[in-house]
Amino acid sequence: MRCLFVSRAKVIILLAGLIGLGAGFGAFYWTGGLSGNAGVQACSAAQPVSARLSPFARGEVAAFKVTERPQPSPNLVFKAADGRELKLSDFRGRTVLLNLWATWCVPCRHEMPALDKLQATLGGANFEVVAVNIDTRHPDKARAWLREAGIRHLADYSDHSAKIFQELRSVGRAFGMPTTLLIDPQGCELGHLPGPAEWASDDALNLIRAAITP
Repeated sequence: MRCLFVSRAKVIILLAGLIGLGAGFGAFYWTGGLSGNAGVQACSAAQPVSARLSPFARGEVAAFKVTERPQPSPNLVFKAADGRELKLSDFRGRTVLLNLWATWCVPCRHEMPALDKLQATLGGANFEVVAVNIDTRHPDKARAWLREAGIRHLADYSDHSAKIFQELRSVGRAFGMPTTLLIDPQGCELGHLPGPAEWASDDALNLIRAAITP
């Protein structure tokens, strides 16, 4: 597992490389749900939403890759702060920005305040930033870091087995850290962004608003 700490221009170059890598492996199909044509049909309502996001993948979120044929996202499992097991399907009914982060990942830590601000600005009944920590050692370290960094608006989610990262990597969505997916209220992927981004920027806010606007 590696950390992606690069400039915006380098992120764009990296994204181009990842797209090429994906082409070499052929089409990716989600696990834990429908795949292929069945998956596309299940997510047909998400297609016009993903299509309207393309003009907003620019500036600080230029590396955001719109999913042209939305598929159901894997029903990922992680835990709440009180130890309760949660699944991605528990968030149905709201758009989710799923972010995987770790305390050992410098760019992850760098973008957490912006994700916190994004949640404070747009979070509510129809949108949530779901930032999942995947530190595999010293599970309390992440919680302590969040307090020290003044992160107040993000819920404390974690998967200390890091299985969530492996599941996303198996479907071509996690080559490094951080990694972020935008998922619609029905659990269909609208797009993803490998590496860091300025999630509190106007560009990011416009992208998310375009996703959550009815």
